[in-house]
Amino acid sequence: MTGLLANRATRRRTITWTILVAVSVVLMAFSNLPPVHELQRGVGYAFRPFQVAVTSVASGIASVGDALAEIDRLRRDNDALRQQNDQLRAENARLAPIQQENDQLTALLQLRSSLQYQTTAAEIIARESSEFRRVVTLDAGTNNGVQTGDVVIAAGGALVGRVIDGGPTFAHVLLINDTSSTVIGAAGASGATGEVVGRLGDVLAMQNIDATATVNINDQVVTAGIELSGGVRSAFPKGLLIGQVVDVGRDANAVVQTAFLKPAIDLDQLAYVLVITNYQGGLPPADQQPTRCSGGVDNTVPVGEQPCYTPGPTAPPTPRPSPLGSLHPLPASPSPSH
Repeated sequence: MTGLLANRATRRRTITWTILVAVSVVLMAFSNLPPVHELQRGVGYAFRPFQVAVTSVASGIASVGDALAEIDRLRRDNDALRQQNDQLRAENARLAPIQQENDQLTALLQLRSSLQYQTTAAEIIARESSEFRRVVTLDAGTNNGVQTGDVVIAAGGALVGRVIDGGPTFAHVLLINDTSSTVIGAAGASGATGEVVGRLGDVLAMQNIDATATVNINDQVVTAGIELSGGVRSAFPKGLLIGQVVDVGRDANAVVQTAFLKPAIDLDQLAYVLVITNYQGGLPPADQQPTRCSGGVDNTVPVGEQPCYTPGPTAPPTPRPSPLGSLHPLPASPSPSH
């Protein structure tokens, strides 16, 4: 029974295949006839709008697919670029302080080569910034030749401050913007002098300037480096840049005026400085102080100081009045006779 069913299925498939082949042969034979060609063109023309529509839809679907793929690719590229940008930003943030320190060191090396003074390079390792006090600590001390009173400068010859104390491996520097700091400055081409003092905020005050002196906005103010007779000279060398005038306060009834200065360098951002170790301010050592002239030349006094002084005539002593009020001296007592 099973074999009979299998034979029937085989005969059906064979018959179906034969019919399909026969139909295909007949169609192929009729396809070359002119009426059939006309029929094909007619059917094609009739269905062309549907074909165009289907093609457009297919193209649109393909375009949408391509657009979605492109958007996904751009999104991945954008994420990759964002990560690279974040890495570069972090790298720049890490390198910025290094670049700033490198710039300061380069500027200090250039400054050192142009100075006539001996200097010691130092790094600022600590800061004390309160409402009234501006002090920094250097990593150089007496072992490096740094002494109390030494002047501290920064790039461009800008004045930073003065060493107030220290030890073998460190030194404390009082900055010029400390309220207890005072520097004699000279402003502009007129050379008007005044006392530059620290004050709260980012501006210095140049006080006690003669009211008749000319001080203009943007004038550069440098250390006056005044030298007095007797070998006394300023605690700061002449010509160090203090700052730039940003405002001038004048009072028509006052005999003095005040200028306000922007420091020549940002004292809060300093990392490296130079300490001048061979400038002697104030009164020179005893063996270098002015002495009596001998022939008008004295080689013991430093160049630029008062070379010597010539004492004036000695005034005769004033006679002391006698106890009795007489203007004449008392007579000598007679010698005793023997």
